[in-house]
Amino acid sequence: MCCASSGGAWRAASARRKPGPSLASGEPAVELGQRPRILVAEDNLADVYLIRAALKEHGVDHPLQVVADGAEALRVLDERERCAEAQLDLIILDLNLPRHDGIEILERLHSARKLRGAPVVVLTSSDSLDDRTAAKQLGAARFLRKPSSLAEFLALGAVFKDLLSGGEATPPQAA
Repeated sequence: MCCASSGGAWRAASARRKPGPSLASGEPAVELGQRPRILVAEDNLADVYLIRAALKEHGVDHPLQVVADGAEALRVLDERERCAEAQLDLIILDLNLPRHDGIEILERLHSARKLRGAPVVVLTSSDSLDDRTAAKQLGAARFLRKPSSLAEFLALGAVFKDLLSGGEATPPQAA
């Protein structure tokens, strides 16, 4: 019954709500009646708040499944890998998580057949070329350094929104 605990809650919430506005060019990002399933692996509550605000700023007002450490993220991914209908539309991943780091999570995603299609945005304070290279090799759609200003952080919502709609957004440039 793995799907009842993870995807089932999202499906039930989706069935009660009218579909939100389309995310790009009038085309829905997910099936009609479904809400995007967004996993955020981030141990800093302030950053989770800013991610939520960035999404909302760009019209993506959807529930997030937030995990605060790598072990919990791996558990969620393993559960979703077993459940065909409990897939993810977007993963926002910090690399510096306790218990298992983001690279380990990317490795699991890279080897997971059912989860491989979900775009991953690595949102991290790391500026390491090794981290950037590893993330790209493991299939991350974007590697973004956490911005230092509120305006730059909120601008990331456009990247998240575009990836949810299947686009290829380029990261916002620092002013």
